Amino acid sequence: MKLLNTEIKNKVLATMERLLNEKRNLLLEANVKDLEAFNRNDQALYDRLVVNSKKVDQMIQAVKEVRMQDDPVNQEISSVELENGLNIINKTAPFGAILIIYESRPDVTVEAAVLAFKANNKIFLKGGKEAIHSNTVLVDFWHQALEENNLDKGYIELLNLDRTATQAFLKNPPEQLDLIVPRGGERLIAFVKEHATCAVLVSGRGNNFLYVHEKADWQKSIEVILNAKTHKISACNALDKILIDVNLNGYEQKIKELEAILKSHNVEILVDANSKQVLSEAQLIEDEAIWKEEFLAMKCVIGTVQNVDEAIAKINLNSGGHSAAIMTEENSTADNFMQQVDCAAVYKNASTRFTDGGQMGVGAELAISTDKLHHRGPLGLKQLVTNKYYVFGDGQIRD
Repeated sequence: MKLLNTEIKNKVLATMERLLNEKRNLLLEANVKDLEAFNRNDQALYDRLVVNSKKVDQMIQAVKEVRMQDDPVNQEISSVELENGLNIINKTAPFGAILIIYESRPDVTVEAAVLAFKANNKIFLKGGKEAIHSNTVLVDFWHQALEENNLDKGYIELLNLDRTATQAFLKNPPEQLDLIVPRGGERLIAFVKEHATCAVLVSGRGNNFLYVHEKADWQKSIEVILNAKTHKISACNALDKILIDVNLNGYEQKIKELEAILKSHNVEILVDANSKQVLSEAQLIEDEAIWKEEFLAMKCVIGTVQNVDEAIAKINLNSGGHSAAIMTEENSTADNFMQQVDCAAVYKNASTRFTDGGQMGVGAELAISTDKLHHRGPLGLKQLVTNKYYVFGDGQIRD
């Protein structure tokens, strides 16, 4: 797509903010249609589908925050002049065309598009069929904002494709795709990787772990665990696995207390064999594969470890590479844990619920990347560009 100057891009975003506010009732009415057609058996998916007036305000704020950020395109990364006189400047550049595939959340239709557009990329939005009415209205808003500013509405396109048509699109896109971001479970990611013909940046599963070290503040640990587990079960940064160190002072009493508190918050508990020796009434894990499972439900596993090294090994073997936390008052142990655990975000004495673009100071996010290339963690505005080398010469040839 043609490179746009910052002023015109920001005018489009300001128009989108106005349209979201002025026409919010159209969006809310469309969302009611989606909710009425949805089977509420999947509570987490239903929660992500809901749009209310507060959510619209958050969409407006997300667009505004991106508008207020510096333009990430054409920013100088480095500059060097070689002995042969060549002047080499490395600058940021748009990816080109991005496809994002996601379920349920209409706010992704706003956040993904605002980030892609401000970074001068075209974006194809492949939302789930459960949000089709909401997404259609939101993309109509985007098209109005583009056309009011004399721009082609092709910068932002909504794809309404079934699985077979999506496969065909991935294998033979109607125009060049430069990056695909699948936001969903392992089946979706595997499907995209199998059929894609361009780079795929994985926004992987959560399955986040928290380890309570023997030097942990117990009350602080309880508060963090409750927040990470119960605050929003539909989020990829929610907590699923809790590892308790057997050397924790008053271990048996405290693990029983944890069980009781979680149960009082309607959290289903499963335990490993060691924890079962103390929590005799709890359900024993029947399949070790559950350690790799993301629940997206009021459900967790309580396991026991002998030391921090065992906790690190357990997490690295089973987590989705998203977020992991340690509760400890011992700085050296925390440093070791945070350096050795292979996740996009690692925490000391804090809830995993902070792995979020807005909470981490990034602003709106396209996804939480669990890949190691080209970026890991929240994909904000600055991460939606690649780079390009500009080489200036005066007839130099290589010997």
